[in-house]
Amino acid sequence: MDTTGERGMAWLSLCLLNLLWATAATSTQTRSSCSVPPAQQPLVSGIQVSMENSVTNSAFPNPSVLIAMNLVGAHNLEAQKLLTYKLMASDTADLTIGQLALNIIALSSSCRDPGNKVSILQRQMENWAPSRPNAEASSFYGPSLAILALCQKNPETTLPVAARFAKTLLANSSPFSVDAGAMVTLALTCMYNKIPVGSEEGYRTLFGQVLKDTVENISLRIKDNGIIGDIYSTGLAMQALSVSPKRPNKEWDCQKTMDAILNEIKQGKFHNPMSIAQILPSLEGKTYLDVPHVSCSPDHEVQPTLPSYPGPVPTAASNITVVYTINNQLRGVELLFNVTTEVSVRRGSVLLVVLEEAQRKNLMFKFETTMTSWGLVISSINDIAENVNHKTYWQFLSGTTPLNEGVADYIPFNHEHITANFTQY
Repeated sequence: MDTTGERGMAWLSLCLLNLLWATAATSTQTRSSCSVPPAQQPLVSGIQVSMENSVTNSAFPNPSVLIAMNLVGAHNLEAQKLLTYKLMASDTADLTIGQLALNIIALSSSCRDPGNKVSILQRQMENWAPSRPNAEASSFYGPSLAILALCQKNPETTLPVAARFAKTLLANSSPFSVDAGAMVTLALTCMYNKIPVGSEEGYRTLFGQVLKDTVENISLRIKDNGIIGDIYSTGLAMQALSVSPKRPNKEWDCQKTMDAILNEIKQGKFHNPMSIAQILPSLEGKTYLDVPHVSCSPDHEVQPTLPSYPGPVPTAASNITVVYTINNQLRGVELLFNVTTEVSVRRGSVLLVVLEEAQRKNLMFKFETTMTSWGLVISSINDIAENVNHKTYWQFLSGTTPLNEGVADYIPFNHEHITANFTQY
C-alpha cells in the first residue's frame, strides 16, 4: 500500500475510534454519577434489613419489595424465596393494570416465568383508555408500569400500545405528578431504547418528545435541598433522571439529592417497607430498567453492616392531645357530617392509635381499614366507605396539608389538628 493509502486508512481508523468514544460517552451520560459514601452505607443496609424483615407468611405480598431485593441483592434469601413463592401463588384476577404489571416485573426479577399474565396485561393495555379527557396525572402511573413490563418482555408488540399511550400523555393537561412522571419516563425510556430496527422514525420522535416534556417537569420539582417532589417520590424520580435519554434544561445535582435522602434516612423517615422499596434501588445505582439483567444464580446470604450511631435516650412517655375531625360534605353521599373530638394518647403513638381512641370515645368515629402494599389504608369512617367507581377516598390532613405517610406510620405532635376528609379525586 502506498503512503497516501496508509495515511487514509489511519485517518479512517482515527475517525472510527472517535465515533466509538463519542458513542460510549453518550451512553454513560444516561447514568448518574452519584453514590452512597462508604461511611453512610450502614444506613442503607439498615433500611434494607427493615424492608426484608417485613416479609412474613402473614404479610401482604408486596411485589415492589421483591423488585428492590432482587435489584440490590437480598440479604435474607429466605425472605426473597418466600415472597417469590407468595407472588407466584397469588390470585391476579382482581388486580388493577398497575398491580398486574408490578407482579410481572417482580417475578421477572426473580427469573420466574409470569406465564399468561403478560398476554392478559397486553390485552388490557390494548383496551385501555383514560377515564376522561383530562384524567388526573396519577392515573397514568399504573399504565406506565404496564408499558414498562410489556416493553421488557416484547417491545415490538408493545410499540403501537406505547405510541397510543404517549399521544394520550401529550394531550393531557392535568397537574403534574412526580411519581407518575417518573414511571412514564422509565417506561418510555425502555421503549425509546428498544425501538425495533426498521420501525418508523416517528416513534422515536414521539417518545423523545414525551420524555423531554416529562423530565423537564420533574426537574421543576427539584427543591433547593435536592429532594424531588417529596421524600417518598424522590426515589423513582432519581431512577427517571438517571436513565432518560432526554435531559432537562437545568442540570440535576444527583449527589445533592443522594445526601438529602441519606439525611432523611438517618432521621428515621424511611420505615414503611414500600417507601424503602422505592428508594433502595436508587441508593444502589439501580433502576427498574435493570430488571432484565438481574442475575439469579445461587449466592451466599449477605451479612449487612448495620448503623452504629446511638439511638435516642429513653425517656418517660408522656401524653399528648390531638384534635381529630371527620368531615364529609360531598353531595350525593347520604350522610353529611363534620365532627371534632380531642383525644389523649402516648407521645410517639402513630395516628392509628388516635383513631382507635376516638372510636372508643364516640362511635361516630368508627372506622375500617384495608391492607395495601403501602400498609393500612382507612377505607371507611362512620359507615361512609371509599368507592373506586365514584373516585372517593378518605384523605388525612395536618391542618390544611395532606399527610404523606399512612395512619400506621405518621406520628402526630401535641395539639396537632388532624382532619379525615371524604374527598373525590
